[in-house]
Amino acid sequence: MGLYDTYLAVRHRLHDGDPPEHVALVITERDLLADGAFETLSAALGWAFEYGAERVTVSVSVLDAAVAPTLVRELRRVDAPRRLVVRGPADAPSGEGIAVDAGDQAEAGPGHRRFDERPNDAPIRITVGLGGKTEFAAAVRELAADVDAGDLDPASIDAADISDRLVFPEEPDLVIKTGAERLSDFAIWQSVYAELYFTDVNWRDFRKRDYLRAVLDFQDRQRRFGR
Repeated sequence: MGLYDTYLAVRHRLHDGDPPEHVALVITERDLLADGAFETLSAALGWAFEYGAERVTVSVSVLDAAVAPTLVRELRRVDAPRRLVVRGPADAPSGEGIAVDAGDQAEAGPGHRRFDERPNDAPIRITVGLGGKTEFAAAVRELAADVDAGDLDPASIDAADISDRLVFPEEPDLVIKTGAERLSDFAIWQSVYAELYFTDVNWRDFRKRDYLRAVLDFQDRQRRFGR
């Protein structure tokens, strides 16, 4: 770790503010095409848990849906510090994707995979080509179907009913977007109260110091949660 990185890490440890428990990283398919992009992702996941995160969500937006299956396969091979689950457009709406245990992967090699009964409990969740608008529309359709079947009273529907029908319902504390000040339609329901951090640094050049700057910026803020 360089001297400046050490300085930022010390500032983080001495800061009175709590670090984000749930961090979201928003990247694009173009980001992942750059040399070293997957290594950057692996490193960023490690930094997140090193500096206080308990959960990390990664959203990969795609312009060409045809590349999504390839990205899903590659992302399931990422060297991750914790158990991860990857969801793509072809996955079942129920959320039963494939969860990969980091320890099992290390022991059995990169080709090893195991199914998990509760993949949504994985500390690392990655979505590929699953936009917030599409996710929200699917949740509304499911609610409508439940009402039509007589299983749900429309007058009783609240925010929790929508959250329960999302791919990954947990709300991030901090959303980090590299390269440009735009989020596409990432987790439009879950991130409504999140703190947003934009950096001009491109994903391929994203370093530990850039992550620490984002965390320190979060710690400096006074969260209002929409108030």
